[in-house]
Amino acid sequence: MGIIDNVSGVHGKILVIEDEEEVRDILKLHLESAGYEVIEAEDGEKAIEEMKKGSNLLRVGLIITDIRMPKINGVEAIEYLREHAPSKPIMVVTGYPDTDLAISLMQKGVKEYLVKPVEKEKLLEKVKAVLAEEQNFDYV
Repeated sequence: MGIIDNVSGVHGKILVIEDEEEVRDILKLHLESAGYEVIEAEDGEKAIEEMKKGSNLLRVGLIITDIRMPKINGVEAIEYLREHAPSKPIMVVTGYPDTDLAISLMQKGVKEYLVKPVEKEKLLEKVKAVLAEEQNFDYV
C-alpha cells in the first residue's frame, strides 16, 4: 500500500479539470469504476479553489487537466499548481494535439499528455503508472 492509499483510504483523490461537462462525467465514471475518488472542476479557477479546500492539497494524488478552458486555462492552472503543489503529478487530456505544447509541458513536469478521445483502458493504465511513480516531496 502506497502513501496515496494511506492518506486517502482508497487510491487517492484525483482532481479532474475539464470544461466540457460530458467529458468530465466520462472521465469521472471511468476513474470511479477503478476505485478512485474524483473531485471535479470546470476550469482552472475552480480547480485552484478546490485545491485550497480542506485537506485536498494533501489528499489529491493526481491532477488531470484539459488545456483550452475559460477563465484560467490548463497551462495557467499547471503553472499555479507546479508552484503551490509541486509534488502533485499532472496529466493533460486534451482535444487539441500540439507537439510543441506537449514537449513544453513535459519539460515543466507534466507526466502524461493524452489526446481525446482516450479509451478507458489507456486512461486507467496511465493513471496507475503515474500514481505508482516515486513522488517528489521537495518543497524547498
